[in-house]
Amino acid sequence: MLLEIANLSSDYGRIRALRGVSLAIGEGELVSLVGANGAGKTTLLRTISGIRPASGGSVTFDGRDITKTPPDRRVRMGIVQVPEGRQVFAPMRVEENLLMGAYTRPRREHGPALAKQYEMFPALKEARNKQAGTLSGGQQQMLAVARALMSNPRLLLLDEPSLGLAPKLVDEVFETIVGLREAGVTIFLVEQNAWKALSIADRGYVMETGEITLTDSGQALLTNERVKAAYLGL
Repeated sequence: MLLEIANLSSDYGRIRALRGVSLAIGEGELVSLVGANGAGKTTLLRTISGIRPASGGSVTFDGRDITKTPPDRRVRMGIVQVPEGRQVFAPMRVEENLLMGAYTRPRREHGPALAKQYEMFPALKEARNKQAGTLSGGQQQMLAVARALMSNPRLLLLDEPSLGLAPKLVDEVFETIVGLREAGVTIFLVEQNAWKALSIADRGYVMETGEITLTDSGQALLTNERVKAAYLGL
């Protein structure tokens, strides 16, 4: 397994946001995590990326215990997060945003990395000299993903990539995610749109109040009566 989480806990003061979470992600897999608002999904991603400290348990990446490893070192190891709400650098040009994602790579690799992202996201190439804040919501989400890919990640953490987007743009975002998986990128997807997330997942987890309550293949979870009633509106 590329990522293994065992009995992980994380606290906000006296509030325990994660309660003994255990999960695993194999190299090349697309794994989805679904759950209601406040379930602890974003906290889990932040704990994996090192932004939130763990109060118990362990995070192992490629066989190495990284539970206490700082966030910048985790990025250099290949763990990169696309944050909820995109969080692009609005006053900066699109190309400047992309180059910010390549700060861990040698300068000689910046040109080829940019070319690769412009090939994958032609709209970003057309808008490369525009301020990122002037882009549409969908384009900003693509920029946030491309910025993360500039670091050549081994594990891509996606936090609510469809948040606030129109249905057509949501479809485009999920097509992009599937394309990344087909290109060999390992993806951990946190998403409120449970149907979309599970329909493209190799495996899925369900989180409730800081705990993993269900796990199975994405397709099996789509037909699970408990998931259908709680998250799919069926």
